[in-house]
Amino acid sequence: MSAVETSERIGSTEARTTNGALDILGSIYSRTLTNRNVRIKDRKLRANIKRTDQKYKDAIRAAKSTELLLQEDAGFLEAEGMEKTYKFTQDELLKHVDVTTAHKGFELKLEHFGPYEIDYMRNGRKLLLGGRKGHVAAFDFREGTLDTELHLNETIRDVKYLHNDQYFAVAQKKYVYIYDKSGTEIHCLKKHIEVTNMEFLPYHFLLATVGNAGWLKYQDVSTGEQVCEFRTKMGPTTSMTQNPYNAIIHLGHTNGTVSLWAPNTSTSLVRILSHKGPVRAISVDRGGRYMATAGADAQLKIWDVRMYKEVHAYYTPTPPTALDISDRGLLAVSWGPHVTIWKDAFRTKQKSPYMTHLNPGSIVNDIRFCPFDDVLGFGHDEGFTSLIVPGAGEPNFDALEINPYQTLQQRREAEVHGLLNKLKPEMIALDPNFIGNVDPRAPEERKQALVLETTDETDKKISNADAKLQPKAKMRGKNSALRRYLRKKSKNVIDERKLRVEAALEKEKRMRQNSLKRRKGLPVDERKLGPALARFGKSQ
Repeated sequence: MSAVETSERIGSTEARTTNGALDILGSIYSRTLTNRNVRIKDRKLRANIKRTDQKYKDAIRAAKSTELLLQEDAGFLEAEGMEKTYKFTQDELLKHVDVTTAHKGFELKLEHFGPYEIDYMRNGRKLLLGGRKGHVAAFDFREGTLDTELHLNETIRDVKYLHNDQYFAVAQKKYVYIYDKSGTEIHCLKKHIEVTNMEFLPYHFLLATVGNAGWLKYQDVSTGEQVCEFRTKMGPTTSMTQNPYNAIIHLGHTNGTVSLWAPNTSTSLVRILSHKGPVRAISVDRGGRYMATAGADAQLKIWDVRMYKEVHAYYTPTPPTALDISDRGLLAVSWGPHVTIWKDAFRTKQKSPYMTHLNPGSIVNDIRFCPFDDVLGFGHDEGFTSLIVPGAGEPNFDALEINPYQTLQQRREAEVHGLLNKLKPEMIALDPNFIGNVDPRAPEERKQALVLETTDETDKKISNADAKLQPKAKMRGKNSALRRYLRKKSKNVIDERKLRVEAALEKEKRMRQNSLKRRKGLPVDERKLGPALARFGKSQ
């Protein structure tokens, strides 16, 4: 049998298998819809629901059939015999990859402006660098073309791309500044003071910042208005990241706590005591299921965000400085001048890393995986380095969602579509699927719950009003003659005059309270003298 006939048979078998799976899926879905539509008596409503369900059924079949068009597969390093993948160096990898991939592994020597913060565009095309001593550069690292380069002569703490490569934010010494692609300053956010970390929510057009003061602030970059600001009440924030699944902001604090925040609540949604020291870095995977935290106690911990429980824990020789998780689930950790990459770190506890890299003589400051590419970039004291990491990037992309090869016209259309489909900040929640859900409770139960909530609110208002009606005892000035005399006397000296002065103050205070209560119509607490001295009290 020839190779062509074998491939044709394999292709026909795969097609029959795929079609069979689709038929089984469609039959199960059809039976579910039929059982649900039988209970509907209204003929018109039943027809509309059946038509809608047919659209969902077609969408499922179309999504399943498009998997045949995903021709790219993710590949990892495979060791033979006694070899270990973490023994492979970058020089050895560059000799065995194609020319296009080899150009992505490079190093920039910028010794006078580090350490550097870095950020990639969502489509993986552009790279943004920010040096601590005022150097900012934005360029296309694939083609080697420079967009802009700035020397601000001011401390830079963080840099972040906004919804596309036309705008980026720079957290400088005091304020946050917005620049365009040519390096022109567009806006100064004076309400964001001493910002140390920034995150951008692309579907909400929100720029979230947090700084030394411990205030978390959300800025709408499409309208220029500040949405909200919250005081974390946990001191300076040491690390920050976002959950790509539900747009929840994760903050790491100096007391070892990780807090989760949303713009529609003034308090943290969840608090996790993760480390015994400051939390230096946080990262969440693309599915929003696992979170990795690194603390000053030289521990790296993996958390299940769905249950808020610790899954695994690793020790590092020195406290980690940065974390990041790739699209395919690789975990990159930097400690000192070392970069360690772990594979399948969320499923089981690994004994050895997937890859390692040593950057001699320079401490790693920030680390990021490039989207849709097998590239890991990190900024250090002497510049920037790009590493080749096989299997890190997602090989297939949705061009209607994020297109690494978009043209100028496609970028404009994507920006317009993003603004039209912008989500409200109130829609951010731990469970993003709550939107569109139907309340399964009976109408009577919903009405009763509403009545109870209304009653509770009314009771609170009445109690607050009663508290306001209570008379407040007016205090005499601190500089009265009697109080000046008491201050002059020593506290441990008791004489006859001091006792008379204190008694006079007490009597004056009691009389003032009683007169206030009489004006308000409230009962007066008369001093009870007893049966023997009652007549002397009445005579007074």
